[in-house]
Amino acid sequence: MTSGARYSWRPWAAVAAAGLVAATLSAVAAPASADESDGLAGATLYVGPFSTTLEAAQQLGGQARADAQLLGSIPSGSWITKGTPAEAEAAVDAIVDRSSARGEMPVIVVYNLPFRDCAQYSAGGAADTAAYLAWVDGVVAGIAGRPATVILEPDGVGIIPHYTTLDGVQEWCQPAELDPATAGPDRFVQLNGAVDQLKAGAATSVYLDGTGASWLNVGEISDRLIKAGVERADGFFLNASNYQFTANSTAFGTWVSSCIAYATEVNQASTAFADCGNQYWNGGPDTGWQGTSMTQYAEWSANAADLAVNTSGVDSRYRSILGGVEPTTRFVIDTSRNGLGPWQYPADTYPTHEDWCNPPARGLGVQPSTETGVPLVDAYLWIKVPGESDGKCYRGTAGPLDPARGIEDPAAGQWFTQQARELVSLAAPSISPLVCDVSVTGAKIGRGFTAVLVIQNRGTTAIEPWRLAWSFDGSQRVTGVLGGSYAQHGADVTVDAPKRLARLAPGKKTLLVVAGVGAATEPWQFSLNGRACTSS
Repeated sequence: MTSGARYSWRPWAAVAAAGLVAATLSAVAAPASADESDGLAGATLYVGPFSTTLEAAQQLGGQARADAQLLGSIPSGSWITKGTPAEAEAAVDAIVDRSSARGEMPVIVVYNLPFRDCAQYSAGGAADTAAYLAWVDGVVAGIAGRPATVILEPDGVGIIPHYTTLDGVQEWCQPAELDPATAGPDRFVQLNGAVDQLKAGAATSVYLDGTGASWLNVGEISDRLIKAGVERADGFFLNASNYQFTANSTAFGTWVSSCIAYATEVNQASTAFADCGNQYWNGGPDTGWQGTSMTQYAEWSANAADLAVNTSGVDSRYRSILGGVEPTTRFVIDTSRNGLGPWQYPADTYPTHEDWCNPPARGLGVQPSTETGVPLVDAYLWIKVPGESDGKCYRGTAGPLDPARGIEDPAAGQWFTQQARELVSLAAPSISPLVCDVSVTGAKIGRGFTAVLVIQNRGTTAIEPWRLAWSFDGSQRVTGVLGGSYAQHGADVTVDAPKRLARLAPGKKTLLVVAGVGAATEPWQFSLNGRACTSS
C-alpha cells in the first residue's frame, strides 16, 4: 500500500539549489510501456516502491535499514486488511496503477473475513457477510479489470468457526458471538461470493487458502476447497506465513489437486475424500501398503529411504484411483520464510510451542518467481512479508517476553528487526546484499525542490553504462538533471549516464543534481541498472 508517513529530503545549501534552478537542463521523454500479462504464471512480479517493508526502513539505520531495503527490493504480497469499501478501492487502485504502468503483476492479499484468524493474533475483519462482500466489491473496483493476483483470505478455509470436519470432529474455533448452525455455511457464502466478484474481472487470478503440508489432511482441505469455490478460482495457495519445505508443499499440493480431480471427475460420492491418500498415513501400492505419519522436519521425496519422508506410497495411490485422469487444479507456494524448514522446538520447554509464531533462526526461502518448472505450481511467492512480526508470542507463558527469544516481540504486522536479520543471514538459497548506494541531500525551494544524489557502486564489477531509477509518491515532476539525461513517465523517473561518465567502477561514486516541482519527499528506494540500492 502507498499509505504511511513520507520523509522530507534533508536540507541542502540554498546557494547550490539556486544555481541548479537557474541551469539549462535535460528534456523529458516517456519510455515505452511494458507488455502486460493476463495471468500469474509467467508474469513479471511487481515490487512496490512504497511497501510496508520500505516504510519500515525509513526509521531504521545501519544493518537493520540495509536488511529492510534488501527485503523491500523483492516482490512481496500487498496486504489489504481493513477500511471501508471506498478505502479498499483506493488502496488497491494505487497498487494496480503502478503495477499496470510497469506491465507487472501485483500480488494482493485480501484479508478481511468476519472473525478472521478466529479473533486471535490477527483479529479483525468485516462485521458480517454483507459488509464483507461490499468490501470485496471495493477491491474489485480498485483492480478495475487490470491484471492482478489475489491471495484470498489466508486461514479462511483452514479456520472456519463452528466447523465439523469430515471425521465428525468439531473444530476449536467456536466464538460465542456466532450461531453454530450458520457460521460454517456463512464462511462458504463469503468465499464463494468473493471468488465470483473477483473473477468477474477476467484479468484477475484468484487463489484460495489450501492450508499447508503440516495442517489439514488432503481429503479434508480438498473438500473445503471445493465448497469454497476453487473450481471457479485459479487454484489455491499453500504455506502462507508458514515454514514448510517447498518440496513438501509441492507434494502436498499435488495430492490436493489429485484429490479434487478424483472427487469431481472419478468418484463424486460423498465418501470420495476418504480414498484420498494424505500426509498422516502415507501407505500405498509402491510401499506395499506400509505407511506412517510423515514428518515436517525433513524434505519429502519419492525415493527417500526413511518412510516418514517418502512420497511414493501416496503418489502411487493416486495413480491407482485416478485411472489416467490428470489433476489440473493449480497452486502457489509461499516461500518467504521456509528456507530452513519449520522450527523443531525443544521438547518440554514451553507450555505451548506456537511454532508458527516468530520461530527463531529461520531463513528466507526461494525468491519469488512465476517460472517454477513444476506444471501445477504457478508461482513461488512471498505472501507473508518477511520481517513483519506474527504477533506477541508468549508460548503459553504470562508474557510479555517471548521465552524462545528473551525479548518482547512486536505486535502482528509490525517490523521485527531481529527476525529480519535472521531471515537474511540464514536464507537458503543465500541472498546477496545490495551492491549500490544512493545518498540524498535536498531542500525545498518555493513550489519545487532540489537534491544532490551521490551514487556509489559497491559491487566488484564495473557498471557501464549506468541508469538510475526511482518512483515518486505523488505528482512530483523533474524539471532538470545535472550529471545525466532523464525521462519521466508518470511517477517513474530514470536518469542515464552521460557518455563521458558512463562507466562506474567498483567502489567509485558519481553525482547528480536533480530539480523538480512538487512535494520534496525522498523516494524510498533507488535502483541502478535494475538492481535495488540502499539509500541513506
